[in-house]
Amino acid sequence: MDGGSGASVSGAVAVGACSAMSLLYVGILYAPGLILRLPPPKTVNSFLIRRFICVAIASLISMLACAILLGLWGFDPAPSIFGIFGIRLDHLWRAVFIPTLLTSLVYTGSLVSKVVIFFQSPVEAETSSRWSLMEITGRQILDSILNVGSNMLFWRSFLVAPVTEEIVFRACMIPLLLCGGFKTLSIIFFSPIFFSLAHLNHFLELYCQRGYSFLRASMVVGLQLGYTVIFGGYASFLFLRTGNLICPIMAHVFCNMMGLPAVSSSQAKGLTRVGFAVGVAGFLLVLFPLTSPDLYNESLEECRCWHGRCGWD
Repeated sequence: MDGGSGASVSGAVAVGACSAMSLLYVGILYAPGLILRLPPPKTVNSFLIRRFICVAIASLISMLACAILLGLWGFDPAPSIFGIFGIRLDHLWRAVFIPTLLTSLVYTGSLVSKVVIFFQSPVEAETSSRWSLMEITGRQILDSILNVGSNMLFWRSFLVAPVTEEIVFRACMIPLLLCGGFKTLSIIFFSPIFFSLAHLNHFLELYCQRGYSFLRASMVVGLQLGYTVIFGGYASFLFLRTGNLICPIMAHVFCNMMGLPAVSSSQAKGLTRVGFAVGVAGFLLVLFPLTSPDLYNESLEECRCWHGRCGWD
């Protein structure tokens, strides 16, 4: 990083460290069986809990390695170590709501499709059917809330995966790449490659464990990798602009909740397409204003970004 007496990091070391972190994040998932020789979990919940522990360990190791490589204890004056990783409580509400609102614009088509489907209930029972649907939906939501404590899939999708992946692939890797001399635009387009590498294990699971054909497994994983590259670039952009890890975490949670954005639908093809187009246009229009570093940082002095290397002129 700029100034101080911290250790310098070459570009090769930064890339090597990021690659090692990606491999660690995936490889540690298989360590209990392959290295520790533990018996396979008997239930889905125990399987997921074991994986939660593994990725938590990988995240802590990555943070420690990043701190050592960056020489965070050698700075004068010493910066906040958590601040380098973007782990902050200041501007909390902005970091939670603004990125969520921004991300939701890309899903305008999906939201329009859901609204149209809801209002396409039979005319002869229009009012009663809609109220019945609302009551059923309300009960389902209530049941989901009550069961959330024991629903490990919920915790995986909306807490463990977003938090640990953003810690490793944004909070640890981006400071390393910045200090390795990479420009911000290069990081936005380059760092998602590491994020995609961490999802290649899905191919082995589909092909070896679920019996998918090579072609089908390749197509499924290829679609996933394409989506992760796009999202990884967006999450890196959020972290670089704001310096707050909560921003990409909230975007990650929202995307996990919504899935792929709907471009078209069988029930409302035209409206969904219009909604998607309008939403994407709105997203691009407000992308820079809603991620302005001034919204998420108290004093930026001469540099308009948290890490001193932004170049967002």
